Amino acid sequence: MSTSNARAAMLRTTRKLAHEVDALEWHTPSHVYNPLLYAWAGHRMYLQRYAGARGRVLLLGMNPGPWGMTQTGVPFGDVVTVREWFGIESRLAATLPLQHPRYPILGMACHRNEGSGSRLWRWAAQRLGTPDDFFARFFVWNYCPLLFIGNNRNLIPEKLSRDEATALAAVCDRALRTVVRTLQPSAIVGIGRYAERRATELFGTDAGIGYLPHPSPANPNSNRRWPELAEQALAPWLPARKA
Repeated sequence: MSTSNARAAMLRTTRKLAHEVDALEWHTPSHVYNPLLYAWAGHRMYLQRYAGARGRVLLLGMNPGPWGMTQTGVPFGDVVTVREWFGIESRLAATLPLQHPRYPILGMACHRNEGSGSRLWRWAAQRLGTPDDFFARFFVWNYCPLLFIGNNRNLIPEKLSRDEATALAAVCDRALRTVVRTLQPSAIVGIGRYAERRATELFGTDAGIGYLPHPSPANPNSNRRWPELAEQALAPWLPARKA
């Protein structure tokens, strides 16, 4: 499959995923945001630039954070990084979902910092350089594209009801299988235990799914030494450090 064909396949897969998760029913969360719909412009630009190459390491995230992909459409993409490092100016659709007052959708006007995204992409820039340098080796994809809000806070997918989680997994597993078939990654590394478990359950223990601690500020180890942990987890695919 050529790079252009792979890119086109990724765009089709993502659009299909966007509409399939949008059709699911929810009872546990009070609000559900689908940035693959209202922030599609930013996500489409991300895919068009970086989704075509095959044989890289697939870094699998969990789902969007409230101040990252939720605002920009770019995985882990806080506004500052998306604008200044990626060079992407995301646009929001005219129609937005019902919003929780604590989690407004402001797009590129958002001034909140996405701690996980800032940490991931800051490390990528310092360790590898430009986005092109990073994406020559890695590609980042979120297993679930939805943000869930419940009890006035960000709700991780593991807090959904069993029926909700089962229905969500059926859709997201199908999309991930297609992504892997399209991109033929040399390895899959889960960013956090949830993503690692989902990939292992889908592809089996023999697939050797890797694990990268989540860069969330809620993770004490990440706050202390996440660049070191990233270096250890991704060592086989990183270039030697310059003397």
